[in-house]
Amino acid sequence: MLKVNEIFYSIQGESSFSGIPFVFVRLAGCNLRCSYCDTKYAYEDGEEFTVEYILKEVKKIKCNYIEITGGEPLIQVDTPFLVDSLIDKGFTVLVETNGTKDISVVSDKATIIMDIKCPSSGESDKIDWYNINRLDSKDEVKFVIAEKSDYDWAKEVIAEKNLKGKVKLLMSPVKERINPDLLADWILEDNLNVRLQLQLHKILWPDVKRGK
Repeated sequence: MLKVNEIFYSIQGESSFSGIPFVFVRLAGCNLRCSYCDTKYAYEDGEEFTVEYILKEVKKIKCNYIEITGGEPLIQVDTPFLVDSLIDKGFTVLVETNGTKDISVVSDKATIIMDIKCPSSGESDKIDWYNINRLDSKDEVKFVIAEKSDYDWAKEVIAEKNLKGKVKLLMSPVKERINPDLLADWILEDNLNVRLQLQLHKILWPDVKRGK
């Protein structure tokens, strides 16, 4: 059984898969309380469903790309079973995680999108740094940037953890806290090999707070 906040079909707004239609399975519950969180509605709200029921609902949408997100999906013990079941059915599966839980419980056939929390989140002390060694080349690491100190910190992490060339690297500005062009300028000035992402779903549907 898994506590599910919502299942919906939308355009992937983040990661190297941005722009591709995806089915999103948003699981309820999170072990963090980031200062800029935009999915607070998933902290508690949800219904208990079997993996079989979730598979049935997902298959109705007829899309091969699935993202398991939250909240934090890895706080639920049956999430790896859901991932395995989806992969067994031939789906391409992404798991978006906040990096505080052991990602090795997830099939290496899934793509991990790991959010390394920068200091402005208020949660950077919760990171499980051993997860860096559990990533492989198909996986992605995201830094959400709210201010220059976050950017500088992320640069140090990339260098100290030898992330360049190990995984795909993403940087995303926090909406209404930093202008995207400023982050773009910093990236260019430092010749930093990262992907700037602008949360495409928020550009397409700026007034929709959930389900997109």
